[in-house]
Amino acid sequence: MRVLIVEDEPKTGAYLKKGLEESGFSVDLAKDGAEGLMLAQEESYDVIVLDVMLPVLDGWDVLKRLRDTHTTPVLFLTARDDVQDRVHGLELGADDYLVKPFAFVELLARIRTLARRGPPRETERITVGDLEMDVVRRRVRRGTVRIELTPREFALLQLLARRQGEVLSRTQIASYVWDMNFDSDTNVVEVAIRRLRAKIDDDFPVKLIHTVRGVGYVLEPKDKA
Repeated sequence: MRVLIVEDEPKTGAYLKKGLEESGFSVDLAKDGAEGLMLAQEESYDVIVLDVMLPVLDGWDVLKRLRDTHTTPVLFLTARDDVQDRVHGLELGADDYLVKPFAFVELLARIRTLARRGPPRETERITVGDLEMDVVRRRVRRGTVRIELTPREFALLQLLARRQGEVLSRTQIASYVWDMNFDSDTNVVEVAIRRLRAKIDDDFPVKLIHTVRGVGYVLEPKDKA
């Protein structure tokens, strides 16, 4: 499997390249955003490991331009454990992220998981039943009905839709869409799910978002009982 690392810090880049090669990957290393984008567009990779803070083009710009033409899974690396950074990355089309410093074994596990999934977007449209998400244009429809979502609602629905049929815990959802240090006593996930349901489920006979009691939530078509 081929991995592209886009990392401008020499020691970090060399460390990641050496570790992944020792783990059986073929690795290319780009030292700025422009070089990384060029390689990502011209070569074929199973996973791209992309730092956010890069010279020439930052990680946001690289991902935004890459998603115009390519569906390669992208793992973001960021030194800033900021909620908005993570939400912004997911909205642009990142598949996963790690906050620096991180354990190499975790990075390796994340890369292998993304590589097994393969490109998560055969097209830039995600379909679940009669729900269609246009990831590039940020549009959502159920049948012929256009549904307006906030950026965070879109990120939440996108996470559920990309992993349709898989039950996601409140902690898993919060780790992608909100703060990693999730307080289990808060009801932020429940409130967000309730608001999302009001927009994509309440006016339709086939419900998509379902609660699995004691576990979490799953997105899949199911007729109202």
